[in-house]
Amino acid sequence: MKPARPVLPALKGGLLALLAAALFGISTPLVQQFGAGIGAFGTAALLYAGAAAVGALSRRPADREARLARGDLARLVAMAAFGAVVGPVALAWGLQRTSGTSASLMLTLEALFTAVLAWRLYHETMDRRVWAAMLLLLAGGIVLVLDQGLSARSGGGTQLWGLLAVMLATAAWGVDNTLSRALAERDPSQVVMAKATLGASATAVLAFAFGEPLPSALASLALFAVGASGYGLSLRFYLLAQRAFGAARTGSVFAFAPFIGAALAVALGDRSAGWLMAAGGLLMLVGVVLHLAESHGHEHEHEALEHEHAHRHDDGHHEHLHEPMPAGEHSHLHRHQPLRHQHHHVPDAHHLHRH
Repeated sequence: MKPARPVLPALKGGLLALLAAALFGISTPLVQQFGAGIGAFGTAALLYAGAAAVGALSRRPADREARLARGDLARLVAMAAFGAVVGPVALAWGLQRTSGTSASLMLTLEALFTAVLAWRLYHETMDRRVWAAMLLLLAGGIVLVLDQGLSARSGGGTQLWGLLAVMLATAAWGVDNTLSRALAERDPSQVVMAKATLGASATAVLAFAFGEPLPSALASLALFAVGASGYGLSLRFYLLAQRAFGAARTGSVFAFAPFIGAALAVALGDRSAGWLMAAGGLLMLVGVVLHLAESHGHEHEHEALEHEHAHRHDDGHHEHLHEPMPAGEHSHLHRHQPLRHQHHHVPDAHHLHRH
């Protein structure tokens, strides 16, 4: 008898994406607070040094997760360039020139870049519910950014340049998110460690080359800790969410991070937001709920496939035999035979068929 499939297969991925969003959202106003007076390259180096430490400490045994391969190096370098150099440097520079609330809310645009790239490059399905969720998230982001734009008019050109820098960070992270989709089946801790080490090394060299001042011990420890949670753990959960239900959905649920960051910025004393923030946050919340309640099912065909990733034998897609049968998740190279069946699913590694 086939194991029962979950009615809401997006729920696991959605919750992982929300956890990643919460950790990253909290980090934005904290980076602004502890990174004051520190160069943008130095700030990025400390953040990704913390992320690299998390990756190194959370690696799983080789029989539990698929290892990175030599062919992944070029993609990792590109991910580090966009996600661990351009993104955090632009964010750190922008945070020093605009309010924590406005910077947090501007990060909403990352979801839009990620979803469009995933739709175009990976052909991920975007049914009416997903498009509705995306439009709600976008509408919420527009309302939130409009609120901050009205406030920024009195802040002069400096605040505008800060917001544009944060927008550049969202574009860079959108590219990074799309690139990382192909590595979602690898050990997420190993991916975090490799990407963060590359990014921290590059930004540390740039900080030295540009003569940025050395941060205090307290600021260094604080940014290291923020990087460990808001960039290291957050990226780990983000990759697991991509594995569970694809890049576009992960990116759009992750769009709740700006609202979390804006709420913390207000709690820390930022009073730049108006009543529009509540309206924008409500729109985003409805969009996230739509994603978590997604239920998409139809008869579909699986072609023969050979790959390696962490998997279980109670999901209806991994029916190869072991002697003895391992308990729980494990990883090894395995082959899928052609199969045609019907159940609820999301665009994970086994459901990238066209519609």
